[in-house]
Amino acid sequence: MDSYDAPLGDMRFLLHDLGLLHSVNTLPGFAEASPELVDAVLDEAARLAAGRLAPLNLAADRAGGARMENGTVRTADGFAEAYGAFVAGGWNAVPFAPEHGGQGLPWLVAIALQEMWQSANMSWALCPLLTQGAVELLQAHGSPEQQAAWLPKLVSGEWSGTMNLTEPGAGTDVGALKTRAEKAGDHYLIRGQKIFITYGEHDMAENIVHLVLARTPGAPAGSKGISLFIVPKFLLDDAGNPGARNDLRCVSLEEKLGIHGSPTCVMAYGDGPGAVGYLVGEENRGMEYMFTMMNNARISVGLQGVAIAERACQQARAHARERVQGKPAGGGETIIGHPDVRRMLMTMRALTEATRAVTYDLAAMLDISRRHPEAGWRSYGERRVALLTPVVKGRCTDVGVEVASLGIQVHGGMGFIEETGAAQHYRDARIAPIYEGTNGVQAIDLVGRKLLRDRGAAALEYVEEVHALINGMNPREEADIAAIRRHLAPAVDALDNATNWILDAGEAHMIDALAGATHYQRLFGIVAGGAMLARAAVAAMDMKAAGNGDAARLEAKIVTARFYAEQILPQAPGLATTIATGGHSTMALPADLL
Repeated sequence: MDSYDAPLGDMRFLLHDLGLLHSVNTLPGFAEASPELVDAVLDEAARLAAGRLAPLNLAADRAGGARMENGTVRTADGFAEAYGAFVAGGWNAVPFAPEHGGQGLPWLVAIALQEMWQSANMSWALCPLLTQGAVELLQAHGSPEQQAAWLPKLVSGEWSGTMNLTEPGAGTDVGALKTRAEKAGDHYLIRGQKIFITYGEHDMAENIVHLVLARTPGAPAGSKGISLFIVPKFLLDDAGNPGARNDLRCVSLEEKLGIHGSPTCVMAYGDGPGAVGYLVGEENRGMEYMFTMMNNARISVGLQGVAIAERACQQARAHARERVQGKPAGGGETIIGHPDVRRMLMTMRALTEATRAVTYDLAAMLDISRRHPEAGWRSYGERRVALLTPVVKGRCTDVGVEVASLGIQVHGGMGFIEETGAAQHYRDARIAPIYEGTNGVQAIDLVGRKLLRDRGAAALEYVEEVHALINGMNPREEADIAAIRRHLAPAVDALDNATNWILDAGEAHMIDALAGATHYQRLFGIVAGGAMLARAAVAAMDMKAAGNGDAARLEAKIVTARFYAEQILPQAPGLATTIATGGHSTMALPADLL
């Protein structure tokens, strides 16, 4: 199945009815992002996603995707043409500053568009994802001259961007990298090898701007001695256009479990005189700068989990409505009448809607952190973005894998057969918990940096907001709202208790705190999803009572939130117990007995 329909109803509910768009289009510079304009943008994006990107997805996967031909990487059939339409439509420029050719719309809107691209064709959409991260980095850390030279074409998408961190001996431990950079006049000469470079070489853009981490002579050991360089595929001529080929090449393409349409490259720099690179900022601050791009990418990768979950949901639902098998206890002729199939479909729906809501809320906070005229609100937004970025990256990508797996289960034996396309979603989703920092690394970041560093201030601030949400639901008499509140309250209490346990354990038994980090990340994500769906249920109930909106869609929101509360939120207290008790047994066995 290669069809895809953007979930515009759910997107608009979050943007308009839940008030996320209003929270950002009142910020300085965003006045033009009116509901009417945003709806028109969403409609056009949905047409591009469904009409140009989705039809290429399954074919690229089956054909094996990108290929090497005499040292040149050719992308899957139709990818380059679709990318040309994407650039011509101005889609890459949506969230960026007008002074560099951007459209100046909120990141909240850009995130909704990114979801469509990733759902329609994740392999293809990795290219603009990384380019947007490169733009973010150069906007923050590039010199005025570098911004003038590189940003306009990166913002438009005419040139694409990459991040070059990983090496054969330096994965998560980036500080172990061996790529070297030696100063040569106004530039540096780069020599070394990088692996796992997404869209490191391709035929979709006229130039590729690599952002490469390397070590200069005499630099300190570890991550403190890493510098960042702009290393283009083609050097620029005097007019600022691509000129001579730089000393870099794609050595080979990785054979992968999924995302076959995306060329994942082994890159060699400096086979000859050395690849020309331009220092970004100061020497030895490369990791600091690269985190700007990595944090942008982590939110987008979290969104990939949402996007693949949505695609798997659509396919599983369509199959369940058509597949005749057995006599459903719930009535009807097809398997959608079987209670267990209905359980799977509702789980897929609830997890997808919850993670979408958390991610969009994070995008709104990103806009607030950058644009709000009051320093206190900007600081609040910064705290929330820092806290929720590892939660979104970890929880959403785990959900993408879980929902894609459930999608295969709904299909039964046919889900295990490549012909249906259900397996592709699982294979594509499986990379997301790994790249841009594995989910375990994100969990350690959440506990070690975001929780212990500020003694839980940001996390407990979030907990108090959820308590306030629950208290605001208290006077309501609707049975559905009461049920949601009844399950959300112990869930957030579990998060509160787990947070305080880790704060205490982090002082005396750090290894126990870290052993529970992934459980804590999952717990936080489950509660965050429940809180957002509770907000959605209250808004839907009020709209329904006032006679506003589509009554059936609003009822679906309420039922989905209640299902999540009754079926997903009860996991929270158990996770809190695991966090507080599992550290000893996790580390008890010696390595040779594992």
